[in-house]
Amino acid sequence: MRTPPSPSGAERADGSSVRIGALVPLTRPGWVEAGQHVLAGLELAARDVNDTGGIGGRPLEVVVRDTAADPERAATAVDDLAHLGVAALAGEYHSVVARAIATRADALGLPFLCSSAVLDALTEQPTDWVARLSPPQSRGWQVYADFLLGAGHRRIAVATQSSVYWAAGTRILRDHLAPRGGTVIELDMRTLTPTTVCDALVDHRATALLLLVGHPDPAVPIVKSVRRDQRLTEIMIGAPAGQPELPEWATMLGADSAGVPFLRYLPERLSPLGARVETALREQLAEAPSFVAFEGYDTIAVLADVLRSYGTDRSSTAASWPRVVVEGTRGKIQFSRTPGVSVWQWASTPIQVVDRDPAEPDRFRILHAS
Repeated sequence: MRTPPSPSGAERADGSSVRIGALVPLTRPGWVEAGQHVLAGLELAARDVNDTGGIGGRPLEVVVRDTAADPERAATAVDDLAHLGVAALAGEYHSVVARAIATRADALGLPFLCSSAVLDALTEQPTDWVARLSPPQSRGWQVYADFLLGAGHRRIAVATQSSVYWAAGTRILRDHLAPRGGTVIELDMRTLTPTTVCDALVDHRATALLLLVGHPDPAVPIVKSVRRDQRLTEIMIGAPAGQPELPEWATMLGADSAGVPFLRYLPERLSPLGARVETALREQLAEAPSFVAFEGYDTIAVLADVLRSYGTDRSSTAASWPRVVVEGTRGKIQFSRTPGVSVWQWASTPIQVVDRDPAEPDRFRILHAS
């Protein structure tokens, strides 16, 4: 492993706080609501750590930087945080941005625990500096593909935009569905409008449309257009990337927000810790916490355990990933090497396919689980 270019927070002689750098999208074009939920979880966990003695008697401080879904801005923030002497990095939601963070953290020798991004290849080569809580995209999206097959869908259209993340998702779906009799039809949103998407769905006789596009635009206009087309009353709209999870989706779409299956990373029942955290997050956010808020909490829970157990030297943190055993809000967290994944990975992250209940859009229904 590389030698860190600057001292970690633990090497500061003034008895000041132990710092963790938090990278989250808090302004557009980032998904602001997702960033706020991740940050709420990070900050709640940090308060809990400090209420139980901090890190060796020193307070844990979360130093926040807004990525705005911009990989270059995020990489610059990593440099800034490294210079400030953070012991580790945490957070991020957007996969392409998380990849930029992971690449820069690896180059600097700065530990990064990724909270919520799923792109399999967060770094070009295997690294010991990066670990991740969310499942790799290949695992989650294969679970979603199994759900589609179980629901009887064989002709599946994907409305997609140009992105490494969306391209990877399309490839995972196609590779998993094709041997099982499924067909994936790509609808390129660079050339189509929400109205012409409806025509293409009819022409291709698709039974499901998956939104592999940004939120709120063009995801919300596509849903509205499809829901109002009398030719498509039987088609299922899906969003494996999780756009319907957050309240903004329901606010923008009303009744049209329901019945859109998506992936989320929660167990059927939260642990006692998870139940307590859910109550605290609901109070803090003034709304139901999404799964990304739990991911944020678990990120700090893991890093605090590592820093307490092995010290705040950056190399010690990076060497500790395979020894982590932490009871998180969603189960026991341990890291291992997963084929095709370049970072240390929590391999047993719970995965669900859920939707908003058409009879009660604020209530979620579990449709499939793994």
